[in-house]
Amino acid sequence: MPATMVKPGAMLPFDRAFALALGSTPFDPEHPQWMPKTNFLMLMRDEKLAALETRFDDATLTLTVSRGGRQVARGRLDDAMGRAVIEQFFAAYMGEAARGQPKLVAAPGHNFSDVNAKVLSIINLASVKDLERVTGQPVDPLRFRGNLHVEGLPAWAEFGWIGREFRIGPPGATQVRLGVMKRIQRCAATAVNPTTAQRDINVVQSLVRGFGHPDMGIYAHVLTEGAIATGDPLTPPA
Repeated sequence: MPATMVKPGAMLPFDRAFALALGSTPFDPEHPQWMPKTNFLMLMRDEKLAALETRFDDATLTLTVSRGGRQVARGRLDDAMGRAVIEQFFAAYMGEAARGQPKLVAAPGHNFSDVNAKVLSIINLASVKDLERVTGQPVDPLRFRGNLHVEGLPAWAEFGWIGREFRIGPPGATQVRLGVMKRIQRCAATAVNPTTAQRDINVVQSLVRGFGHPDMGIYAHVLTEGAIATGDPLTPPA
């Protein structure tokens, strides 16, 4: 997105607001509880998901799924029939991996995040570039599914921000403050090429081999409400 609003105690608008629960997952939308991602269709286990392109219209809550440039499913997620169209497509596409009929699930204020917290994920592009020294080939930052990409920082500088605050926005203007929670430990989802849907780089193994840890990126809480946009300056912790 070129710009968006952020609020304390919230993720980016509509970030992980919906999920495809496995047929065997007992998710209760009336009493939503955080659940590990293994209860849902997800890239760590289901790399063929990366062969699909999705587009979400937040004004109409419409999800469009395409493959190879051709639309294969489309439905409004606030409509039972629209959800059924999406569910039926993924049941056929995923087969036994869906463990029955997958269910498109959501609940007001609930997010299907990797961690049980309302956070933004930030990826330092210089750290990704440094990882390429170990892999010996390009690493698409989209493998890390970050909310914000930042550039102009030294590689791995973000790991020194844990427990501290940084700001986004022009100096002198109303800046958005974020508090850094922790580093992001990566999983096998990062091995999947987002273009080819093939597991072609063992990113976790490369991180451990090259840097002694499996981490890339940081989680941060939004501390003050405001607008952020592509190109905004970032002020690191003092």
